[in-house]
Amino acid sequence: MPDPRITPVAKAGRERILVEAVEFARQALSDLTRPENVGEHRGVVVEGERVITHAFDCLLPGYPHWYWTVTLSRVPRSSKVSVDEMSLCPGSDALLAPDWIPWADRVEPSDISPTDCLPYRADDPRLEEGFEETGEEADRLEAFELGLGRPRVLSPLGRKAAFERWYEGDAGPNTPGTRAARATCSSCGFLMRMDGAARAVFGVCANEWSAYDGRVVSYDHGCGSHSETDAPAQARMWEPAAPVVNEFDMEIVKGSQA
Repeated sequence: MPDPRITPVAKAGRERILVEAVEFARQALSDLTRPENVGEHRGVVVEGERVITHAFDCLLPGYPHWYWTVTLSRVPRSSKVSVDEMSLCPGSDALLAPDWIPWADRVEPSDISPTDCLPYRADDPRLEEGFEETGEEADRLEAFELGLGRPRVLSPLGRKAAFERWYEGDAGPNTPGTRAARATCSSCGFLMRMDGAARAVFGVCANEWSAYDGRVVSYDHGCGSHSETDAPAQARMWEPAAPVVNEFDMEIVKGSQA
C-alpha cells in the first residue's frame, strides 16, 4: 500500500520539469545506494513551490514499505534541476523500532550486579535529608536482648556466630562489589540500622536496585547502588576543535557614534 502522501505523477500539478525528472532522481540515488536496491517509482510528494520529492520502492532486505526519497528543486525561470536531499523514509505500513526508552527508565533491579555503578539521583523520592545523631544515647548499645514474650532469644554465643557468618559472607567487606564501590554502606541513605548488639556492625539494605536488597549488610560493605555515588562519565575519544569562522564571508559594520 503506497504512502498516502505520495501523489501519482499524472496528478502532481503544474511543476512539469521537476515531476518528469524521474530518471534524474533515480540516478542521483546511485550516490546513496546500489541501483539494484532501488525499485519502482511510486510518485511524488509536493513539498512547496518548485520543490518536489520523488519516491522509489526500497528493495533492501528487511525494509518492506520503505521508500528511497529524492527532493528536487529549481530556481524561478530556470529549467535546471538540483538535488536538495536524499534519504530512506518509512511508509505508513513500515515496521519501525519501538520508541527508545532511556537506560535509567528501562533497567530492572534484577539487571543490576554488585559491581555495577548506578547513576546519582539528586531527586530520588525514596530518600530525604538526613541528620547525624549526636549525644550519649546515639552511641549507647543494648548489651542484651529483651524477651518481648518469646520463650527464648539468642544467646551471646548465638549472636556471635550469626555476626561472624554475616561479616565473612558475601554481604561483608571482602567482596568484589565492596572493592569496586566508591563508598561503604555506613554512609548510604538506603541502610536501615538494626537494634540491639547488631547495631554496632550491621544494617539492612532497603534499596530495591541493589543485589543486597532486604539483606543484612555490614557497615563496611559496599556496592554500586550506593545512594551518594554516581556512574562514571564516559571518556571522550577526542577533544572537539574550536569552530572555524570564515571571516571572508562576514561583513563587519561599524556602529555610528552619537
